[in-house]
Amino acid sequence: MKKYNVGIIGFGWVATAHIPAINATTQGQVTAIYSSRPQNSAEVSARYGGKITCYTDLNQMLADPNIHAVSICSYPHQHADHIIAAAKAGKHLIIEKPITLSLEDAKRVAAAVKAAGVKSCVCFECRFSSQFLSTKAVIDQGLLGQIHYGEVDYYHGIGPWYGQFRWNTSKESGGSSLLSAGCHAMDALLLCMGSEVESITSQSTTSSNAIFQQYNYATTSVSILRFKNGAIGKCASVIDCLQPYYFHTHLVGSEGSLLDNKFHSTKLGTNKHKWSELSMTMLDSGDVSDHPYQAQFQAFFNSIDSGGVMPLTSLETSMKSHVAVLAADLSAREKRTVQISELNG
Repeated sequence: MKKYNVGIIGFGWVATAHIPAINATTQGQVTAIYSSRPQNSAEVSARYGGKITCYTDLNQMLADPNIHAVSICSYPHQHADHIIAAAKAGKHLIIEKPITLSLEDAKRVAAAVKAAGVKSCVCFECRFSSQFLSTKAVIDQGLLGQIHYGEVDYYHGIGPWYGQFRWNTSKESGGSSLLSAGCHAMDALLLCMGSEVESITSQSTTSSNAIFQQYNYATTSVSILRFKNGAIGKCASVIDCLQPYYFHTHLVGSEGSLLDNKFHSTKLGTNKHKWSELSMTMLDSGDVSDHPYQAQFQAFFNSIDSGGVMPLTSLETSMKSHVAVLAADLSAREKRTVQISELNG
């Protein structure tokens, strides 16, 4: 079995979750870190195990032929340039969300990765969670029939008690409520609905709470999506709430419905007056240490070994969710319905 040496670009909060998850796979090992802040290689190596070389020169790290893949853990506004540089250096890519903050950068990234022919994995890791693996299994088994309505909503108050708050409040780095965090819900909605998005209408607002007033962009948005198969969906992204973390899912189909970890199915003859429960672990934390990165990264290295497509979260698949997020933000800004074809043209 081939081993893959991995370089980390950006040594911040999310990198502290990527490193142990990569090292816990059967093939991956972090051997290099690039950070604009000088790091002590011996101390970092002792903390995470193995020999890790720390760089302050990105080009120097990318020039190392012994590094096979990189994980993009830098600030979101740096993603495009870092992804493109790594792709041109021939490195396989793990890309933390959001892919980019603009459509122009997203197109640059997609072109560079395609031209380089490298494998890619975008950190929409909720697709690898127990909650959405189980939800997708229910859908694929036809227990809900044809889904015509779905809503997936992200409720997570991102205040000073949360790691990314210190930079997340600026539009330059945070982007929007959806780009910052709610993109996980948009991605999960597209996973569940199983159809291409046709159009999106979105509205946004802000909280009057002094903590969330520190954001310089709207912290709550709600988007209505029309899919090409005629279905409709709703995605709320609320990063200014004061409540426990909640990843809400409600799917309505021709043969039943699913509500979070509960469902009713006429195909199984369940009691429509009482929900039946599914055995799944619910997403209940936004902390990066609780994310199912290891399962996703294991699938990534397996796809490199097999030469196949990264399941669930390749750049090509994830870009559809990313474009939907960008379309929703455009709709909220311009107060109009946006056709996805406008962004894909």
